[in-house]
Amino acid sequence: MSGMFKKKEFIIIFFIKITEVLGFSLILPFLPIFAQDLGASPFTVGLIMSSFSLFQFITAPIMGKLSDIYGRRPFLIFSQLSTFLSFIILGFADSIWMLFLSRMIDGMLGSNMTIAQAYISDISTKEQRSKAFASTGIAFSVGFLIGPGVGGFLSKFGYHVPALVASVITLLTIVATYFFLPETVKKKSKEKVKFEIINIKKFTKFFSMNSTRVKLWEFTTFLFAHIIFVSSFALYAEKQLGFNVSQIGYTLTYIGAINILFRGLILNIILDKYSDWSLRVWGILSMFFGLFILSFAPNWIFLTVAVSFFSIGSGFVRPLTVSSITKSVKEDEYGSVIGVTNSLGSIVQIVAPLISGFLIDNFFPGSIGVVSSLIMLFALLLVIRGEKKQGSK
Repeated sequence: MSGMFKKKEFIIIFFIKITEVLGFSLILPFLPIFAQDLGASPFTVGLIMSSFSLFQFITAPIMGKLSDIYGRRPFLIFSQLSTFLSFIILGFADSIWMLFLSRMIDGMLGSNMTIAQAYISDISTKEQRSKAFASTGIAFSVGFLIGPGVGGFLSKFGYHVPALVASVITLLTIVATYFFLPETVKKKSKEKVKFEIINIKKFTKFFSMNSTRVKLWEFTTFLFAHIIFVSSFALYAEKQLGFNVSQIGYTLTYIGAINILFRGLILNIILDKYSDWSLRVWGILSMFFGLFILSFAPNWIFLTVAVSFFSIGSGFVRPLTVSSITKSVKEDEYGSVIGVTNSLGSIVQIVAPLISGFLIDNFFPGSIGVVSSLIMLFALLLVIRGEKKQGSK
């Protein structure tokens, strides 16, 4: 990995990825509270959060295809300019419709992660590619670790401050892209542009395979529980525990730090001692206990215990579940099944915030923990069922 980062192109792309994650993580502590202060209900907050994922789901494959044909560089700049514009709008927002506009513009045109991944494929050798793509996980971890704490702290000076700081960060990556990032698509294609938002044939294929179907459902249920909790954590913490935006941001940073510690370090150490299946089971149980405790947490001490269990569990479950999905298919199907997995993730990120907003709107703040913990019990049944089927072969 260190050898790759000697090239300026890798460094620039790495920071582009971080800014995309920051676009989500930096606003996570304050956007729900900001929207609520402007008169939004919890369900409306869920709609605002979902709008970004909906537009990104539609446009990401389109932007990626256009970059294949017309070049990476112009679309990287274009997508970052739209992210920059979305932060500016958020920084000056004084109404709910401006919050919607900000998130929709960022999701609609700011899907730079797809193009950044394509750029990395262009400039890396086959030997480098796996390590290069691993940088996406590092960028996500760094962005999610830094973003909530910084966003929560800066919100002390006004909700516009973290948004404008994010816009400055994005502007710096635009300048770096313009001056230092060369084009990698040398020959512009003249092929007719065909867009495909979701590949139904691949979905049908993998969900019809016994070895893969249960694992895909396991991933979907895990992600539902995870996003229901994370997307509405700010409203939950504010309503149930009286947290301010800074406390929300610091708690999210703590969640990110624990997740990174267990996913990036401890998981690699204990994988030699325990099977993937047993670690997935323990990870799911850890998330279940964390979410259940969270449902009725009366103070920050119980909350700390709850989010610790949750973070440890999610640090195990996600990477091991994705790994189990790839192990269930042939080597030449890795890319296809990961594409289906990413599409499932996008769909969940659209739907889950609506569910969490509905729950807080109509029940009590801790209901997001109750529902998420029940979903994790369902995930546990899927893991056990999948192991039984595997053992009966």
